[in-house]
Amino acid sequence: MIFTRTVCLAIAMAFGAPVVAQEAAPETVTPITAVQGERGPVTNLPMPRFVSLKANEANVRRGPSLSHRIDWVFQRRDMPLRVVGEYGHWRRVVDREGMGGWVHYSLLSGNRTVIVDRDLLVLRGQPVADSAEIAILELGVIADLGECSADWCRLRADGYRGWAPKTALFGVAPDELRD
Repeated sequence: MIFTRTVCLAIAMAFGAPVVAQEAAPETVTPITAVQGERGPVTNLPMPRFVSLKANEANVRRGPSLSHRIDWVFQRRDMPLRVVGEYGHWRRVVDREGMGGWVHYSLLSGNRTVIVDRDLLVLRGQPVADSAEIAILELGVIADLGECSADWCRLRADGYRGWAPKTALFGVAPDELRD
């Protein structure tokens, strides 16, 4: 008969045996983000990198196969995701809230999008803070990503085109430059 540690401790205490507290072994934590500058073992593309969700719905699994449990379902087409792992036809992705899992590569697109992380973000005509206002974007709006300088990115959202500060966006790395 196999006893759990708790049952064994309870029996030992009931019979007056000395109980020595044991420290739990430190857990090994595997980070889900790849080291900057690494390349994916399957695609040889930079890791981590941003992609977007191609489908209206995508199952997010606990592991890289159809036999793994579905933890939740992404339900927002064009949502930007960060790829932090690769295994065969599967990509480990993380959303802006840090939630992640494994998604089949056919549900992902290389088209770059961003999600607005600041409410009432002003889209400007030029990449300077005092330039003309083009539109105001609400928190959570998804926009197509264009070129990016050190501090600004050009966006296209709902027919409007303009520049937004990179710090107000999820879907672009802080040091990323795009032409």
